[in-house]
Amino acid sequence: MGAEWLPAIYRDRVRSQRTRSLELEIPERENAAEIQYTLLGIELKVGKRRFACPDLATARYLRVFARAGVRRVALPYDITQIAQIADEFELSWHRTFIYWSEASRDDTAVAAKRKRSSVVKSIREEIRAIGAGDAIPEFRQTMTQRKDV
Repeated sequence: MGAEWLPAIYRDRVRSQRTRSLELEIPERENAAEIQYTLLGIELKVGKRRFACPDLATARYLRVFARAGVRRVALPYDITQIAQIADEFELSWHRTFIYWSEASRDDTAVAAKRKRSSVVKSIREEIRAIGAGDAIPEFRQTMTQRKDV
């Protein structure tokens, strides 16, 4: 996929600039992640955990990483860039699995699932290798986590 590969976008568009790191307590596997609108604001729901987000762009940005099971990611300091980068991440995520579905069209269901897991694992490992940078102590307060009751 070249420059459209999610880790390549992360390396070139995010890690090449000033960033802060953020850690999400999620399983390291492919996850179902959804954005929820509540009376208190926007939340990212991953499994049974919910993470309060300061805005929609940040929730969209983090959702791609949560889907791949990436626990530590870098977040751009310049908040005006987050929405555009989130667009690129989402487009890359969907293109990856369009290519994957074409490549596994003739495979059995088990083989196709194994290939998909392999793709997600390679995304996760490449992002982990690129790194997330320094932690954000003040941001941890806005990204509070709560468990569903």
